[in-house]
Amino acid sequence: MSMQESGEMYLETIYILTRKSPAVRSVDVGEYMGYSKPSVSRAIGLLKKDGLVQTDEFGHLKLTPAGEEQARGIYERHTVLTKLFIRLGVDEQTAADDACRIEHYISEATFEAIKAHMHKYGTEEE
Repeated sequence: MSMQESGEMYLETIYILTRKSPAVRSVDVGEYMGYSKPSVSRAIGLLKKDGLVQTDEFGHLKLTPAGEEQARGIYERHTVLTKLFIRLGVDEQTAADDACRIEHYISEATFEAIKAHMHKYGTEEE
């Protein structure tokens, strides 16, 4: 599966859920994302095939090192963009929603420039 927006969303969700609890199941991913079991099962199967996710003997999902690296990058784009939009005066929910859409399409060059700008002007962290 080429990493498209939906695949990135699954990786990010697994990453977020894993930060809250090490025992993440497909059903947890479905509940978090609001997707059906068959949709989640198909997506997880594709991520496994691509070597980004694996399951343990209890059926818990675990990101592989490659999957975690990608998920971490997606999550970073999401959080940095959300903070930027909030600082620009956008309400928190709209900022998060817009960041979620943009995080999948922004170039690495533009994202790095945004991070450098935020760092330069002291706005990268609360």
